[in-house]
Amino acid sequence: MPADLAVIGLGPYGLPLAQAAAAAGIPTLGYRTGPERGSLSPAELRRMLAAGFRHATSPAELGRVRTAVICAPTPRGADGGLDLGQVESAARTLAGHMRPHTTVILESPVPPGTTEDVLRPLLEGASGLRAGRDFHLAYSPSRVDPGNRDFTPANTPKVIGGLTPACTESAAAFYARLTDKVVRARGPREAETVQLLETNFRHVNIALVNEMAVLCHDLGVDLWDVIRCAETKPFGFQAFRPGPGVGGHTVPQDLTGHTGRTLRMVELAQQVNHQMPRYVVQRAATLLNEHGKSARGARVLLLGVTYKADLADQQSTPAEEIAVRLMSLGASVSYHDPHLPSWTVLDRPLPRADSLYEAAADADLTILLQQHRTYDLQGLSVKAQLLLDTRGATPTGAAHRL
Repeated sequence: MPADLAVIGLGPYGLPLAQAAAAAGIPTLGYRTGPERGSLSPAELRRMLAAGFRHATSPAELGRVRTAVICAPTPRGADGGLDLGQVESAARTLAGHMRPHTTVILESPVPPGTTEDVLRPLLEGASGLRAGRDFHLAYSPSRVDPGNRDFTPANTPKVIGGLTPACTESAAAFYARLTDKVVRARGPREAETVQLLETNFRHVNIALVNEMAVLCHDLGVDLWDVIRCAETKPFGFQAFRPGPGVGGHTVPQDLTGHTGRTLRMVELAQQVNHQMPRYVVQRAATLLNEHGKSARGARVLLLGVTYKADLADQQSTPAEEIAVRLMSLGASVSYHDPHLPSWTVLDRPLPRADSLYEAAADADLTILLQQHRTYDLQGLSVKAQLLLDTRGATPTGAAHRL
């Protein structure tokens, strides 16, 4: 069966799109841009294959689709900006085989202006086609939230910004097959800046509550009760919660590496969030000391070391830095995570607790870093000698909270 859609990049942005397209009955072709990690389970991948998804065996197959969506990852580069290398490589590969009337959409997180100033010249130069005349070109910010069962591609509005009105409508016609609502931006730059705003909104607000967590601990105030009360306000407030650090694939952007401009609040938010693993270790050492124990030689059990609950994804997980800092203090660190049968830190495997309750009872300190559904937090709070909850997930009074 010929494919109707090519998803270029099968990582955290591309795999969910390919999954949604296959489920919607769209013949979908997947093309890898490099070693990529997604968050789909083996069962979900099997269902995709059964629905008609297949991997490309040759770049030439990209020239046989009506729609091509570039979802290549854009990690942080050495200059602090986003590294567009895989996006550029994907564009060159596609352009070498692209036919007229193809709709090309970029979904990777990129700085504003990338679709027009970077992607367009690459596509036009290698294909000999002109965007807006011979093929459609648009940007749509990815709105993937791995593991979220409430918001799926079908009920999450999709923002589209095309190079021309016709480009916008062509991209909108494609996404209308996947989602209940399509929102048209004025152009690609506006759509790219939507992604910028949404990503930075999350990081800035997490930084705010992380700072509040440190302040409230110093003041002897129960932050979790403060948040519980504040979120009853029906306007002007959205609840965010603190944690041991911010992980995931979406990188906050202050634009320094691409435009020379700095979003000072975003820059400050990054500094605050990057300090949280250090703060967790400071709290851990203080708790041990208060209970007559030193961090050196202490047995510390880390619970949940992925970046997000109920996923196996370790991208930028703060658990790694926390483990490294604890080991540098001389602690003996082990872990438990139902989604990770093994975990390597500093190129060496960390011991995995097979019996969770026995390990918690044996550890001098247990630190909850991620509240996976399988964890019985009430039971753990009873078994653990000393429990530090960085997520505010345990019953009130059952543990020391961040």
